[in-house]
Amino acid sequence: MDLSRRQCLKAAGLATGTSLLGSCQSPSSPRSPVDAGNSPLTAEALERAASRKILDVSRIDSPLVIESIRLLRIDRDYIVHVRSKGGAEGVSLTNTRAEYLYPILNKRVIPFFIGKDARNYESLQWELYRHQSNYKLQGLAFWCCVAWVEFAILDMLGRAQGRSIGDILGGVIRRNVRFYVASGRRDSTPQEEVEYLQSLVDETGAEAVKFRLGGRMSKNADASPGRSEGLIRLSRKYLGDSIDLHGDANSSYDPPEAIRIGKMLEDVGAVYFEEPCPFDHLEDTKRVTDALTIDVAGGEQEFSQRRFRWMIQNRGVDIVQPDLHYYGGLLRSIRVARMAALANMPTTVHISGGFGFIYMLHFASVTPDIGKYQEYKRGIERYLNWFDPVLKIKNGALTVPQGPGVGIRDIRGLLKDAKPVS
Repeated sequence: MDLSRRQCLKAAGLATGTSLLGSCQSPSSPRSPVDAGNSPLTAEALERAASRKILDVSRIDSPLVIESIRLLRIDRDYIVHVRSKGGAEGVSLTNTRAEYLYPILNKRVIPFFIGKDARNYESLQWELYRHQSNYKLQGLAFWCCVAWVEFAILDMLGRAQGRSIGDILGGVIRRNVRFYVASGRRDSTPQEEVEYLQSLVDETGAEAVKFRLGGRMSKNADASPGRSEGLIRLSRKYLGDSIDLHGDANSSYDPPEAIRIGKMLEDVGAVYFEEPCPFDHLEDTKRVTDALTIDVAGGEQEFSQRRFRWMIQNRGVDIVQPDLHYYGGLLRSIRVARMAALANMPTTVHISGGFGFIYMLHFASVTPDIGKYQEYKRGIERYLNWFDPVLKIKNGALTVPQGPGVGIRDIRGLLKDAKPVS
């Protein structure tokens, strides 16, 4: 099989290098994506992979009919609580967008599930999409609400079977997940950024960091003059050669500028370039992916399975990156991962929401190729002792929850001071 220069370098795990250049010939056009069996990828093959059954409810013999679903609030946390007619319960924690998306949740999503058998969730998801023309709400606002209900239903289904979410989504294959530490700031100087990232490395033992580039949806403007270039150069010098570097542009660049910045990342041996172009400019992102050896990631804002299919079939990115909240939950994200697996592409999910790291851990526990690192957000420490055993952060890795459902030890205690959101 012929390899392009770009893919030959990637196959060798090189961000920069010269040892293979003599054997890597530049083709006249980019290589067509192929599946694991070296056959050209087709939309039909990708759809078949995505459509295979996921959810295992084989240990629940009788209907688990949903009696109520409520949105509750405790201090800064929004919680979805589901209860069956037989008294089974489950909870989920939303991201912060529940503060203004709750009318969609309460009026368009929750009512659909009342009286339904939770065991049928996988097929019900499509019916919800069609219900009362909900498809006209297609987008992050709708799919966030679906995700919050899904997480709670999966928690209930897991608890009803005495199994973790990972166990009912295909089986746990890893118990520890490596992570990178990240800064979400753009109002800092390069020196301030690298010092902060070094403090996170020292605190967690992480072997990788991520910093922000560009100005966020900024049409090539930097957050401050020269900040991105200075940060790229200083990060390697300050953090040393043993730390893997990730750059996140948050849709800042057009293709020529993204390629220029990407080559700077390559020059310092960075391993990952996230969302270089506006997130819905798929062809522009593919131009950048084709031009660089560094892995390009995208999909954080995506809500369409067909567009993920396009990214995978056309190698528009190297790493697909659904957000477990924005994209509508674990099941939809697993379908993306199954399509990506046909093209030997990792699925490294994006995290929105402090508690989102828990859903990431369950996703990572069942997905064969999650890439090298997942995201760690400072502040998640306050959730670690909600679980039994308590979750651990050690040597740049997080432990996966092991209890039934999502793994929260005491639902009743958690909900004791909760107030309804209506």
